[in-house]
Order: sequence, then C-alpha cells, then structure tokens
Amino acid sequence: MEARMKNPGMVIPEAMTAIRALNDAVQHGGLPQRTLDLVHLRASQINGCSVCVGAAAKARTDGETDERLFTLVAWRDTPYFSEAERAALALTEAVTRLSDRTDPVPDEIWDEAARHYDEKALAALVLWIAQVNVFNRVNVSTRQVPGQWASERAA
Repeated sequence: MEARMKNPGMVIPEAMTAIRALNDAVQHGGLPQRTLDLVHLRASQINGCSVCVGAAAKARTDGETDERLFTLVAWRDTPYFSEAERAALALTEAVTRLSDRTDPVPDEIWDEAARHYDEKALAALVLWIAQVNVFNRVNVSTRQVPGQWASERAA
C-alpha cells in the first residue's frame, strides 16, 4: 500500500498545531484516558481507518486489556465495559454515523452520556469524537499507511 500524499498535517504544519491544541484541550476535559482510547478505537473501526486502528497499541500502555480491545467491536454484547464507557461508545457510534438516522443523536443516547459525564467532560467527549473522525477521514482519503506517518515525522 502506498499513500496518495504525505499526511496533510505534514504538508500544512499550521493544521497540526491546531490539532495538537485541540488534543491538549480534550486531555484536560476530565475524561479517563482509557475512555478516550476506547472512543478513538471504536470510531476508527467504524470508519475503517487502519492507521488509527493500528494505533490501538497505545491503549495497552494506558492499562487497557487485550480482552477489552478485542471485544470492543461487540461492546454491547460483552460484560467488560462500565456503564459510563457504554454511554461514551453509544455516543461515539451515533456521532460517527450521522447519516444513518433521521435523528442522528437521539435524546436517549445523549441523556445517557450526560448522566455519566459532567458538562466539561461531555464537551471533551464530543470534541474528541469529532477529532477522531477528522483523523479517520484524513487518513482514509489519503490512504495513509500505518506506521509511516511517525517515520516521516522523525525524518
């Protein structure tokens, strides 16, 4: 596999600065890192982003178990996720699949997330889901190769 172009964030470094700033802001939103990692992986699975799915190894360094990572795709049918994580994952799927329903983010999904997260954490969650979808769309449309971006950045 060969990328269609360099990672756009490398072509337009100012964009990477903005992306890093949003990442930093989300990190201070009060969400557990493990939740951020699960949201990143689930949205990336839905969008077929091999770069981001491959980056799931980072979740392991944040204390995530193989069992949870391997069953994330079927999170509704496994006992391994907390109610708060389930709410975050349901919101992730709804926001990632906006065109799949006439009411893309129904009240019951939103209200369940709001039950588990205060306003700041919920804002961070929504921003993170959007950010991950940006990553996915950039990587998929330009056919980025897993591992290649990090090696380009180091060069």
